[in-house]
Amino acid sequence: MSETIYRRMKDLPSTHLLGAGTAACAGCGGMQALHQIYDVFGDKTVFINAAGCMTLLSVYPFTPFSGSWLYSAMGSAPAGAQGVRDALDILLAKQRIPAEEDLSAVVLTGDGSAYGMGVSATSGAIDRNLDFLYICYDNEGYGNTGQQFSSATPHGAKTATSEGAAGYPGFKKDLFSLWVANKPAYVATVIGSEPLDLARKVEKAKQIKGPRLLLALAPCPTGWGFDPADSSAIGHLAVKTGIWPLKEYVDGRVVHNKIPRERLPVEDYLQKQQRFAHLFRPQRNEALLQEIQNRVDDYWDKVEPE
Repeated sequence: MSETIYRRMKDLPSTHLLGAGTAACAGCGGMQALHQIYDVFGDKTVFINAAGCMTLLSVYPFTPFSGSWLYSAMGSAPAGAQGVRDALDILLAKQRIPAEEDLSAVVLTGDGSAYGMGVSATSGAIDRNLDFLYICYDNEGYGNTGQQFSSATPHGAKTATSEGAAGYPGFKKDLFSLWVANKPAYVATVIGSEPLDLARKVEKAKQIKGPRLLLALAPCPTGWGFDPADSSAIGHLAVKTGIWPLKEYVDGRVVHNKIPRERLPVEDYLQKQQRFAHLFRPQRNEALLQEIQNRVDDYWDKVEPE
């Protein structure tokens, strides 16, 4: 698909499908992305929501979702999506509902589920070519239980369970490549601070059948340690420093949608967040800062110009 209806900011939806007044934290980057994804994808959906920050949105009998919502355990949201899809297909086959009342199965998880305990169920769903959209809001930790490290936590970040002088010793898992290795229908990275790029990818994902992933970096004021008003600015820095590549996998190839020709130093992004403060104070950890910069440079050195 080369044409898009989202050419300018004024083309974006002007009304929100997700209601206000939720329990989400102020400045939540996950909510910013979810609002935009939902507005473009539409309300003919059933959200299958794995335990995480976003399960706080619907507290019975209240819900901010315009459509249906189903709660699941952390590792089993794709299995729930299979059940929803099967039920809808049976109702359609028996003409219990007309085709125009069909709904899309949408999995909504955080990184704890998507990168970790939900991988097995996700792999199985892709193998079965399940027709579903998988949204991961990636705040790089177990956000709603106090920001313990997850498989998505970046190297060197301090979390509730990695408080040493060098922060988290592991490395962020490459979920994008993990999905691509399974050859699904569509995979894309997005971020709420880049709404046009996000809308175009949601538009594309909406028109494709099969397993599709939207992986949204979710700047987290409470877990990362920054002012909620700076959430979009942090998101812009993630893209401009090359920390968060905007890319997609479609028709069997990976395409980078925005290549930062003159990348900002990664420390411009890191020093805005309390979780990396130990890299700068009381003295700079030059070795670790350079290591993080080198990993970003190595990534982009392998990216061919489009």
